[in-house]
Amino acid sequence: MDYEFLRFVWWLLVGVLLIGFAVTDGFDMGVGALLKVIGRDDTERRILINAVAPHWDGNQVWLITAGGALFAAWPPVYATAFSGFYLAMMLTLAALFLRPIGFDYRSKLDNAKWRSNWDWALTAGSAIPPIIFGVAFGNLLQGVPFHFDDLLRIYYTGSFWALLNPFALLVGVLSLLMFINQGACYLQMKTEAPLRQRAQAISMICATLAATLFVIAGFWLAAAGMGYKVTSVIDSNAINSAVTKTVEHSSGAWFSNYESYPLLWIFPVLGVAAFLLSAFFSKLAKGWQSFVASSLAMTGVIMTAGVSMFPFILPSSSIPNHSLTMWDATSSELTLKIMLFVACIFVPIVLGYTLWCYWKMWGRLNRNTISSNNHSLY
Repeated sequence: MDYEFLRFVWWLLVGVLLIGFAVTDGFDMGVGALLKVIGRDDTERRILINAVAPHWDGNQVWLITAGGALFAAWPPVYATAFSGFYLAMMLTLAALFLRPIGFDYRSKLDNAKWRSNWDWALTAGSAIPPIIFGVAFGNLLQGVPFHFDDLLRIYYTGSFWALLNPFALLVGVLSLLMFINQGACYLQMKTEAPLRQRAQAISMICATLAATLFVIAGFWLAAAGMGYKVTSVIDSNAINSAVTKTVEHSSGAWFSNYESYPLLWIFPVLGVAAFLLSAFFSKLAKGWQSFVASSLAMTGVIMTAGVSMFPFILPSSSIPNHSLTMWDATSSELTLKIMLFVACIFVPIVLGYTLWCYWKMWGRLNRNTISSNNHSLY
């Protein structure tokens, strides 16, 4: 396995980790975002919380692992992204902090105002991160204002408010709808009437809107002429290879991979079709089919973004030549080989343990479940 192929393998693996995060943490964040929307009283909100209680902390492992893999496999990308998106990252962490304390503290007191405040904290802590993740992807597709100096120190020249541009906000809303739909599909499998019917209605709306916004985002990319392409590489083995290439802004460049490999259209088509299938299955009250369709839709959307930008990971709008690609932003060959060896051992273990947990803790929740386990459940 040569160095170039290792780089490509880790591009795929990071994508798999992002998909795993979106599918698993997506449903518990979606349920959290719906907590004050479809939970009409304290018992119903406890049903929603306990539907994800056995899994939400385990699902966070996907996000942590993706961040660790980004740090180890693509150090310049990690450094640049966390420098440029620092305030956004801190806002995400602050929102994520509300989730564990919200789960643990809301039922400590039998007080309506206390529980309502923590419910709002859980709702905000679950809704804000998906929006920020979507906004981040929206900015990646447009290019991020950064460059390197002669010593390869990173300089981010944008601002937090510049990240909140119209296209990025549209992608942020799309991301939120994806997560809410995932949560609504999950609730169809874990709850009974009337919560299940409300989840079905939410899924039909969110899945349809997500498919619509995904198509709009594609046309927006084409109309705005977003995209970058590498025109020449001086020395791909140079120490500072990240700045030894020529990159130019090229209208429609994000669609060039689809022109070269038409089979790649399967990913955007999957994104749209699976969202519509998710809404259709929700209308027919087929929970697990709707959940599978929603998961495939999220896979299609994430892969569409990755395939469109390939080989770029972090394009620079300030000095395009300083853009980071999967060919010049990776760690050493030895590092990637060690990481791959570790991943081949532990990822199957984590997957097996996760599936075992879902199997052992499966079953629908209702009011009787809460009342009969009043002091042992959240």
